[in-house]
Amino acid sequence: MPVVLDAFHATDLPSGGVVAIGNFDGVHRGQRALIDRVTERARALDVPAVVITFEPHPLAVLRPNRAPRRLTTPERKVDLLEEAGVDVVLVVKFTEEFARTTAGEFVEEFLHQKLGVREVYVGAGFVFGHEREGDLALLESSGAELGFAAGGVEVVTLRDERISSTRIRQAVAEGRTEDAREMLGRPYAIAGEVVRGDRMGQRLGWPTANVATGAELLPQDGVYATRLHIPSYPATFDSVTNIGTRPTVYENYQRVVETHILGFDSDVYGEAVQVQFFRRLREERIFPTIMDLSAQIGRDVEEAREYFVTLRRLEENG
Repeated sequence: MPVVLDAFHATDLPSGGVVAIGNFDGVHRGQRALIDRVTERARALDVPAVVITFEPHPLAVLRPNRAPRRLTTPERKVDLLEEAGVDVVLVVKFTEEFARTTAGEFVEEFLHQKLGVREVYVGAGFVFGHEREGDLALLESSGAELGFAAGGVEVVTLRDERISSTRIRQAVAEGRTEDAREMLGRPYAIAGEVVRGDRMGQRLGWPTANVATGAELLPQDGVYATRLHIPSYPATFDSVTNIGTRPTVYENYQRVVETHILGFDSDVYGEAVQVQFFRRLREERIFPTIMDLSAQIGRDVEEAREYFVTLRRLEENG
């Protein structure tokens, strides 16, 4: 799938497409409703389905101290958009200069003149342009003048609250990974490389893959039922993941992500993996002895194993 970087200043752009505009961090169920509308209309008109997104997040430029931590890396976001059926991703480089672009200029110069859009869709509450002056109403009125249609999509809710990237970030940060999975439509996941650790898990009888990750947002410290995807196999394995500082073993230790893979003992050092979070099993805590810690890990493993047996039954029954 083509990805155009710095699309606002690019010249070789798709023309006549159906377009969605937004940040799309997480590509969650609410955003998927927007993308599904765009891909459906694009297929009906036999034109490209195009997503316009911004990099970095506008707040990272305008108010860095309030910039949200990412749910997805830019690369992962592109992968998810491609999986959703998008044909082209246009990445607008958000800078202080671009922030001075008025909503009218964005519509006239970019959407109309450069892209020749057929239809434009945005999510609920979407605003754009200098001082956030643009919204759906402006897109609709501009479209009527310039010859394109504009529309919004209905809000997608979970338990009577709107699904949003902000709400998902809060759920992840609080360790509510089941809530995050419901809102995302898939497990929250982080990517990283398996690196050599101190082999403490091996000495405890529970060897782990230590995942060095650049993820901006980790779930709250604790123990989780997870799945580990290893692309080189390719396979996804049930697992138990601890996030934290291992206070029973060390004082003031760095925060680590370590995963015990159920029924697996192969060497995966150097592998690029993805850890998918399903359920928080417990908090991280200090145990009286190393033997007590090892026994608790055994209970965590059994709880995770039972969880995935039940989950597989549910998945098989639809």
